[in-house]
Amino acid sequence: MRPMSARTILITGCSSGIGFAAATALRAQGWTVFAACRQEADCIRLREMGFASPRIDYADAGSIATGLSEVLEATGGTLDALFNNGAYALPGATEDIPTQALREVFEAGVFGWHELTRRVIPVMRAQGHGRIVNHSSVLGLVVAPWRGPYNATKFAIEALTSTLRIEMRDTPIHVITLNTGPIPTRIRANSIPHFERWVDWKASPRAEQYRKRLIPRLYDSSGKADPFQLPPVAVTEKLLHALEAPTPAPRYHVTGATVLMHALRRGLPTRWLEALIAQDR
Repeated sequence: MRPMSARTILITGCSSGIGFAAATALRAQGWTVFAACRQEADCIRLREMGFASPRIDYADAGSIATGLSEVLEATGGTLDALFNNGAYALPGATEDIPTQALREVFEAGVFGWHELTRRVIPVMRAQGHGRIVNHSSVLGLVVAPWRGPYNATKFAIEALTSTLRIEMRDTPIHVITLNTGPIPTRIRANSIPHFERWVDWKASPRAEQYRKRLIPRLYDSSGKADPFQLPPVAVTEKLLHALEAPTPAPRYHVTGATVLMHALRRGLPTRWLEALIAQDR
């Protein structure tokens, strides 16, 4: 039985990286954490570590319903906070991404978030408080080549989150955006099966660019760090402020890359900004 005073949070995408780091840190801070994962094997592993770990796969509406029901049954029908975090990337040139692949990326990175959030809002309305934190990215502020599907989902999350934040101004529910830059996670490695499934890069008119640029980066296992890279704890620190500050900021930037790109987006003409980004092509 959890203490009645314990704050409760549902975090998705907790199998590793940012979600796992957040779940671990918040539990240490006294939160009752529901650390959701997409795959049952990862849920089992987290349960063995002492976490409550419902299975929530954003691409599976049934798992969203049953996972949240599991959480609410454990809490007596309340939930203080939701951290939408799970997503995956599909690298490749936009012209080479099949439309069905884009639909599936949106299912996991946008539509599932919307489904879970809509189910949580009535709970927070009824209890008279709540925090909804959506994990966006520097790629929700500016785009990067070879990342079209991920760019598109994060721009969609930006729009949905900002709209929801405005609409919730007359409620006690705070809606917050986290924009993170380079953080060491498994998102690149996890994107490889999706790339291999959907992108026939050898048949692409950009095959030589793939061979010289994307393929070496995608399969690089050297662990070379981005100069702006910060550990997952940097995200957790901002998340804690978003969850515990009496008046949280609407948006938190994590890593110098995010701060820099936010400034460049506001300060540079579009042509100049895109020319700068294209150097990474």
